[in-house]
Amino acid sequence: MAPEHGTPDGELTEHVERHRDGSLRARGPLLDGEPHGAWEWFRLDGSRLRSGTFDRGAQVGEWTTYDRQSRPYKTTRMGPAAG
Repeated sequence: MAPEHGTPDGELTEHVERHRDGSLRARGPLLDGEPHGAWEWFRLDGSRLRSGTFDRGAQVGEWTTYDRQSRPYKTTRMGPAAG
């Protein structure tokens, strides 16, 4: 993802992505232009698709994929602890 212009280094900014129809596709914070912290992705119908955490652009911790009713379907461990 491209850094947001005019944002001081080290400052978290909220990033939002939208589907073509304007509905929410993804949201989460950026730190120095990289995903950092908790993020969520959504389907066109508004149901949650995936959620997880980034540490300066790297996926870390527990990531959850959800079914169409937004119920947890699969959990994956990411990052150094995943091995």
